[in-house]
Amino acid sequence: MKKFLVSIGMLLHLFAQAQLPLLQVSSNQRYFQTADGKPFFWLGDTGWLLFVKCNRQDAVHYLDVRKSQGFNVIQVMVLHDMNNTKNVYGDLALRNEDVSKPNVTEGKNPDNADAYDYWDHVEYIVDEAAKRGMYMALVPVWGSNVKGGKVTPEQAAVYGQFLAQRFAKKSNIIWLNGGDVRGSEGGEVWEVLGKTIKQYDPHHLMTFHPRGRTTSSEWFHNSSWLDFNMFQSGHKDYAQDTVATETHHFGEDNWKYVALDYKLSPVKPTLDGEPSYENIPHGLHDSLQPRWTDADLRRYAYWSVFAGGAGFTYGENAVMQFNNAGDWTANYGVTMNWKQALLAPGATQMQQLKKLVESKDFFQHASAQHLVVDNGERYARVAAAASYKLAMFYVYTGRSFKLYMNRIMFTPTKAYWIKPATGDQIAIETFTKKGEVTFDPPGDEANGNDWVLVIEK
Repeated sequence: MKKFLVSIGMLLHLFAQAQLPLLQVSSNQRYFQTADGKPFFWLGDTGWLLFVKCNRQDAVHYLDVRKSQGFNVIQVMVLHDMNNTKNVYGDLALRNEDVSKPNVTEGKNPDNADAYDYWDHVEYIVDEAAKRGMYMALVPVWGSNVKGGKVTPEQAAVYGQFLAQRFAKKSNIIWLNGGDVRGSEGGEVWEVLGKTIKQYDPHHLMTFHPRGRTTSSEWFHNSSWLDFNMFQSGHKDYAQDTVATETHHFGEDNWKYVALDYKLSPVKPTLDGEPSYENIPHGLHDSLQPRWTDADLRRYAYWSVFAGGAGFTYGENAVMQFNNAGDWTANYGVTMNWKQALLAPGATQMQQLKKLVESKDFFQHASAQHLVVDNGERYARVAAAASYKLAMFYVYTGRSFKLYMNRIMFTPTKAYWIKPATGDQIAIETFTKKGEVTFDPPGDEANGNDWVLVIEK
């Protein structure tokens, strides 16, 4: 009996460890916090096909690496292609390709192939993420399926109830309605899915993942189920962003989506949920185009967060599709194995932004472009964020720039440079504290010689 009681105690201890605090919108409605009031900076990774391409061992390896790199949110599709909803074990998610008929079997023993089903595998990975302090941002069904007419509102209502009831007790869930699609494409389904999940699971945050160069706010800002906005700045460069039927032509200026959402009422957090992936061709489909690099991802991250974004989601071409050599499903000119690509430079560098904002009271920060004399355009832009005791300025090209020091809300006492790629700091021994003052980053002016200037009270 004593051994039995000890075992029960251990199980309860492990269960408590795996339960993360729920996420909430912060009191100023701009950021996230945990249910116990601690600031939460969303540093996401794009792991779209994690549930279907990875077995248990590979899933744990992926989570372990991303945890070590500072990521705390994983974006993943629950259902990718309804014509083929099998996972790596050959288990089908649905019966007859119908979202209202999840293929659930009795039991969940992984050693019993008949018992361990698709949904048990999803739940296993969700639980493993929780053990590592990571949240899972789940896309219920990818947008192309809804756009293609494979999901009716009636089916969505049944499926939404199933998902909510299955995962409502998992504290590390975030819902990403949609999936790379305009909200007007299958709009009734998205509304039904959003409302149904919220009805049966009101405690988890929800947003909408839209198609490239759009934001969820265009369709759903006032929807009762949408807690925060998400935009997809997309994979096109300045020259490629010319489609006449698209509303916004921001090119690579992802900070403009933050500015767009920031003006809306009611106030809601917003973030870039899909910028250009590292190692993917500009524009996605032509493998002869240049590839997006770690420096590009740093630029997207700092630009959007300093503009007021509540977080940032990174992505890497091979990892987001969990590509293995010889996969017939390989897309977008992918050249690496996903395990190799886990260590892509950008993935190891994103944590520097997270460390920076978590070391400061970033709930108090707001965009502060009024402090910069010469903001600059495109790559020359200087992104500014400030509070009552700190000001930060990101420059991608390493160019010199001027600040209105008299506009800073405090009397500066120290200043230093931070290298976003490494986190290394270089102190500025002396600087003028009034008037228009020029700051010159270390090194030569060149794209990718990016720096953050920090000025403190």
